[in-house]
Amino acid sequence: MSKAVIDPHSEVVMHFTLKLADGSVAETTKLNQQPAKLVMGDGSLTPAFEQCLLGMSAGEQKAFELKPEDAFGLSNPDLIHHVERSKFPADLAPEEGAIMTFSQPNGAELPGIIRAVAGESITVDFNHPLAGQTITFDVEVITVAQPEAKS
Repeated sequence: MSKAVIDPHSEVVMHFTLKLADGSVAETTKLNQQPAKLVMGDGSLTPAFEQCLLGMSAGEQKAFELKPEDAFGLSNPDLIHHVERSKFPADLAPEEGAIMTFSQPNGAELPGIIRAVAGESITVDFNHPLAGQTITFDVEVITVAQPEAKS
């Protein structure tokens, strides 16, 4: 019996590590030994990340380098905003590098990274924290399954 390989509809359990160009780890499932489970095509990974997985089988390990546009996108200057300090709670001192949650008019919450604090102006970046970064996607496939056919 041949090993199942990842196809566009596979259910995959895997460990992964995302590394930045300097080798630092941005995210990993290995720290807590909690592998990730995903269904290919469900939107939890970008098409480029999924493309890296196609054809892999259980027990296989690979590392892939993805350019920013294939990983978390390029940094969009339209998502960087200058916010008046008065818009922040009085008991909160925004610090450069901090990630804060901002409420949207529709009630949704959006994380933003404080990029600069200059007097009364706070620069907040609403891009994904890994936008603009070249990422090494290090994968260890644990299991590959095909979803049950629906009748």
